[in-house]
Amino acid sequence: MNPPGIGLVSLLHEDYATHDRHLFEPGFLAVAVHRFGNARMGVRCRLLRAPLTLLYRLLFTMVSWVFGIDLPYTTRLGRRVRIWHHGGIVLGARAIGDDVHIRHNTTFGVMNRQELAAKPIIKDRVDIGAGACILGAVTVGDDCVIGANSVVIKDVPAGSVMMGVPARPAMLTARSKRQEGVKDGRDG
Repeated sequence: MNPPGIGLVSLLHEDYATHDRHLFEPGFLAVAVHRFGNARMGVRCRLLRAPLTLLYRLLFTMVSWVFGIDLPYTTRLGRRVRIWHHGGIVLGARAIGDDVHIRHNTTFGVMNRQELAAKPIIKDRVDIGAGACILGAVTVGDDCVIGANSVVIKDVPAGSVMMGVPARPAMLTARSKRQEGVKDGRDG
């Protein structure tokens, strides 16, 4: 289902702007095909929906084979989601929130064959590094950063910076803590 309160054309225009107005950027094309896949489900008459479904499957397969981005229409996708690079991206999450940034070689999906319905939920304003895996029925909270090549298998609280295999909260160095204090107007 596409986000409520905005039409398909307006949503595609917003996605186009999010991808720096590059019409043929692989991330934009993957998101556009996803939006079309959801919009076709609004056609009630199965006879009219059938050619749209055929077109969606053709476009989905093309995006998957040519660009390496697998974003099924069953994933609930928020607004202004940015897929920065193409290649090796499988986004089989239950939901991806608004303003999420995703980089190449990223996987969202099931952790094992016994729990095929256990897929992650990515909340708003999450930044996901290259090669990250988010697996199982986990929730990544708002405003999180998932470091490159991290593997998330447990819930991530809002505002966390996670790194490693398995992903753990990043430790701030004394220098970065001082810089954080300066940014907040406190003395280090």
